[in-house]
Amino acid sequence: MSLVTPRQPAAPRREDARRERSTVSHEAVLTTRWAQLELAVASGRSKRHTVNEDSFSALDGPSPLYVVADGVGGGAMASRASRELVLRLHAALGRRSVDAASVCDALLDADREVGRAIAKHSAASGAATVALCAATGAMLSKWVIAWVGDCRVYRVRAAFDEPAELLTSDDTYDHLGEQPPAGGSPDDPARMVGNGAVAAPNVQNVHLRDSEMLVLCSDGLHKHVEPHEINRMLRAPVSLARRCTRLLELARMRGSNDDATVLVVHRKASRRGRLAWVASGCGLLAVLATALLTALAVSLGGGPLPPADREHDIAPPAMPAGSIVQPEPVQR
Repeated sequence: MSLVTPRQPAAPRREDARRERSTVSHEAVLTTRWAQLELAVASGRSKRHTVNEDSFSALDGPSPLYVVADGVGGGAMASRASRELVLRLHAALGRRSVDAASVCDALLDADREVGRAIAKHSAASGAATVALCAATGAMLSKWVIAWVGDCRVYRVRAAFDEPAELLTSDDTYDHLGEQPPAGGSPDDPARMVGNGAVAAPNVQNVHLRDSEMLVLCSDGLHKHVEPHEINRMLRAPVSLARRCTRLLELARMRGSNDDATVLVVHRKASRRGRLAWVASGCGLLAVLATALLTALAVSLGGGPLPPADREHDIAPPAMPAGSIVQPEPVQR
């Protein structure tokens, strides 16, 4: 997060900048009975930071909850704030039924707890902006998205030539119609998690169709890449992790000197889910056909059809339970 504050550190020495890899990427797959998520993330450290102040979810978790957080203020406290925020949101939402109310409560709790966690280590303050998405059903088509600050969520449609759709509105001083503090900019985030300034997190429900994507990113990326470029690059015929890395490279070419992160959730209807849907449809048709034949027989005076011989009844095969596929992360 580029935000000039009294805590902004000096530019790091060249040897310090080598302590952390400049760019990392990971990918994974989450499969349920009905749908599949292809997941990827890429995150790059700015050359002027000794550590990456962005944080993001591990992709191999047991539930479809994904978070990108951007530390504010510079230095170790910014990195700690973003990391604490991601951990606390997963602790609050990762193993429960998620809805808009629970996400709102989790963000309000995190606003208090992140500040307390940092206070145990330093008198300096720390905060972070955040964007998250969480699936609310087994079909993985209904999602809750939420954000505080200027991290963003886009939806990429299945059409190749349609620009990515921005689903969020940045909590900047300019957008909120507020005056920035002395030394600040109208483009700076006016709402952050960890400094007690979050009164009403932004939360909304969205629908994700087959082959569509949700894209979570920090401002180090979205300030330098246009929506039509996000769509075009995420449709390239290479791995999803490589596509994410290319978006970061494009932002750097455009002059981004901030930490940058992009996390992509690509929904695909699973083959098993299609078969289950067809099987359930055939079963329903069979039940309706039997009911119609029975009604017809009764109306013709022949009485109801005789029951089937239970000894020769054949039970339909049980559909296999959902599973989670968790490949090893790929380091780039």
